Amino acid sequence: MSGFAMRGTTAAAGAAVLLTGLITTAGPASAAAPAGTAPAACTPAVEVLPALPGQSGGAVRGFGAAGLALGESGGRPAYWTGAEHTAHAVPLPAGFDRGRATAVSAAGLLVGTAVRTADRTSVAFTHQLGSAVSTALTAPSAPGVEVAADVNASGRVVAVDGGVGKEWLNGRVVRELPVPADAIAGSEVVALTGINKRGDIVGTVSGSYFDSANDIQVTKTFPVVWPAGGGYPPYSLEVWNGYHASFATLGRDIDDRGRVVGLEAYHYRNDPRRTPAVWKKPYEALPTDPGRVPGYGHLEFDGSSPTTNVAVGTATEFEESYATSYRAVHWSGAGAPRVLPAPAVAPGAVPLTRAFAAADDDRVGGTVTDRQSQASDAVLWTCASKQAYTPEG
Repeated sequence: MSGFAMRGTTAAAGAAVLLTGLITTAGPASAAAPAGTAPAACTPAVEVLPALPGQSGGAVRGFGAAGLALGESGGRPAYWTGAEHTAHAVPLPAGFDRGRATAVSAAGLLVGTAVRTADRTSVAFTHQLGSAVSTALTAPSAPGVEVAADVNASGRVVAVDGGVGKEWLNGRVVRELPVPADAIAGSEVVALTGINKRGDIVGTVSGSYFDSANDIQVTKTFPVVWPAGGGYPPYSLEVWNGYHASFATLGRDIDDRGRVVGLEAYHYRNDPRRTPAVWKKPYEALPTDPGRVPGYGHLEFDGSSPTTNVAVGTATEFEESYATSYRAVHWSGAGAPRVLPAPAVAPGAVPLTRAFAAADDDRVGGTVTDRQSQASDAVLWTCASKQAYTPEG
């Protein structure tokens, strides 16, 4: 998460199957309001944003100043500006043909992820708004492994590069992020998904080794917070379940207070589970679970606002291993999570929504997908806290 925006997806060789597609984050920008409430001037609305010319599909994954929203359109990185939400394409690094924008600094330094379809490799990239080019920041990942990236308001960028977590400033690596001393053998940083205004970083570490004495494979995937500046060792966040490949606990975003949101993902045969998780400083306790929304057995958090205590994500209902229904979720930081209304779509369409990003001015960004056609659009909720409601079970 950043002072203005944020985002990501996932990462990593040993944990690619569990992690790919699970990590996505975003966050935000603008004047603060009391926790979980809407600014007095905002107007409740659910807006479907226009796609880039000749494209379709999209999602909002982060926010910037002056109403800017960013994400992807037609599988390419994009951002939207102005009252009409004009769509603008973000150039991809040379040799890459798909991607998404995930965050932008106060000075207009945008970061994102680019994918090369030919060999399924990914890189994190940077783009200065107004420039004609983007620059690959990391080496290409292993095939099929996505890279997460974020930038905070002051332009500090984080991503995993060649299995090493790194922080950049002004295009130069200023810090490499160590694996916590208490991590199991074989552990490495597999994703960096958030950096707050202060410079605290959240990501995920995963490791696996064979315990020959007990004839078992030991695996642990867990969130880590690296304090700003590197003066203190990283914090290994507590998890409910660990040491088995069926569980992966993921930190997806960190707000300016240091609160981390994410989820525990469990998948064994045809029994997936998604449990929302929230960690607070001093990171000495197990995460808390704020509960579910009626009618949905699973929930995951993807993003949070910088200062207003809001978290957003997706409530899901599974049949065997397939997600049959999902709804965008808004949580004020207290009480139970609630859902956001779906936008009006074509007659006969069944809208399924997800939320990825939250801003201090009460905007929430995400996507809507028609269950039948699988067509999708980028969605923006304004005055989101005034629209969130508890559905009937």
